[in-house]
Amino acid sequence: MTLAPDSKTPPDLLAAIDIGSNSFRLEIAQLQGGKYKRIEYFKETVRLGGGLDAQGHLTEEAAERGLACLARFAQCLKGFAHSHVRAVATQTLREARNRDDFLLRAQAVLGYPIEVITGREEARLIYTGVARLQPTTLPRLVIDIGGRSTEMILGHGRTARMAESFQVGSVSLSMRFFPEGRYTEAAFRAAQVAAGAELEEALVPFARANWKEALGASGTVGAVSQLLAANGVTDGAITPAGLRWCIEQCLIAGRQDALNLPGLKPDRRAVLAGGLCILYTLAVHFDIEALHPARGALRQGVIFDLESRLESARRNRPHDARDDAVRDMQLRFGVDLAQADRVRKLAKSLYAITAPKVSRLPAGQVADESTRELGWAAALHEIGMMVSHHDHHRHSAYLLGHVDAAGFSQSQQRRLADLVLGQRGSLRKLELKLASEPFVWQVLCLRLAIVLCHSRVDIERDAVSLTHSGRNARLDIATRWARSNPRTVYLLDEEAQAWALSDALRLVVRTV
Repeated sequence: MTLAPDSKTPPDLLAAIDIGSNSFRLEIAQLQGGKYKRIEYFKETVRLGGGLDAQGHLTEEAAERGLACLARFAQCLKGFAHSHVRAVATQTLREARNRDDFLLRAQAVLGYPIEVITGREEARLIYTGVARLQPTTLPRLVIDIGGRSTEMILGHGRTARMAESFQVGSVSLSMRFFPEGRYTEAAFRAAQVAAGAELEEALVPFARANWKEALGASGTVGAVSQLLAANGVTDGAITPAGLRWCIEQCLIAGRQDALNLPGLKPDRRAVLAGGLCILYTLAVHFDIEALHPARGALRQGVIFDLESRLESARRNRPHDARDDAVRDMQLRFGVDLAQADRVRKLAKSLYAITAPKVSRLPAGQVADESTRELGWAAALHEIGMMVSHHDHHRHSAYLLGHVDAAGFSQSQQRRLADLVLGQRGSLRKLELKLASEPFVWQVLCLRLAIVLCHSRVDIERDAVSLTHSGRNARLDIATRWARSNPRTVYLLDEEAQAWALSDALRLVVRTV
């Protein structure tokens, strides 16, 4: 594995790490003038998805395999700025009940944050990679068969019009129906039925009438394509007849360790049967006459997405898919846009005072994520009112923690949900999280902004001022404004009392 020397790492290199259920991948690339140039690519078969036990916990053996791989990746990333690296994890860590424990260890080993992304976000990024590296004017179907999930995307040009993720993959299906590596007709039939049951709900939205060409973006597709081409069955296109030939070869061999075909790599043998069953189910039920390997995949989509974020930051106008997702959610849940904007602006202005180190970054660096997260939380703090005005903060938090939002990782959505949950009421529900910065200051500024804007009118710029020292904050209220707004002053005193019951920080409110 080639190392990236610390002193010679070009500043325009970007890196994507795909922590998949079957393989871990690291791609280092350069984007110049919109053109993609791969610099380095590493892949290791880790089989993380094979390490989930019956209770949904990642076994220590599987965790150690993953950590060892990430340690090797870390060596390749020496000299890379945090803003130029993005690591994403998929279905296995979406499922693992002990994923947080693994992520703590994994991030310490890798040296960079790891985001667990939703299935739909994974699908969106897959399509981004394919659309940029293999452009077309035709409506297309893109399929990615991973270790424990299968993503299907309908798109036109660079836009993914529909993206779904289904919990069936080559590792999980192979483990369930071919556990000892034995190939039987009954096992293939049962696996195809199981795959069909999972994919059945996609039959109408992804029907043949909705696309003109079909591409496959996964290791499964690439492996089967190479197998067919190496044996002269097709030119690499995956067809129903070609898939039947592959299944027949498996049955002739009888066992996976006896399957020895040109073009079949040893690391693919254990998961081939499950992948073939999913592919054959897709080909038959979705009328796919030929599925062609795509040039792009998840890791390239991650790099394009990362480059988009960096470019918007360089222009000092941070805007990416997450901002569009927030706006879509505001409209979807009927948010009072004027109030959301009022609270957002005030919360961010207060936060700039309490967290000066993170709110003023040198030009060219990514805009501070904590500031952006506070802005998104403020923009969405009232979405729960669509459910009920009573305890709307709890409804808002639930929706934010579970809704599919393009561009956001599951971990980032959980942070937003925690912020929104803390917008009012007792602080005990966030007691452990308030021990860390910048979360405690984000919560304080959001709560203060909501209280100050509770009457849903703009607040005068010189009405209040916030100062802080250590974990002590002081809010000064102009006497004239306080006399005109006694109810707000009452609520601010209540807010100070709420913080007095918490060890997180001390808030003093005074009239000057």
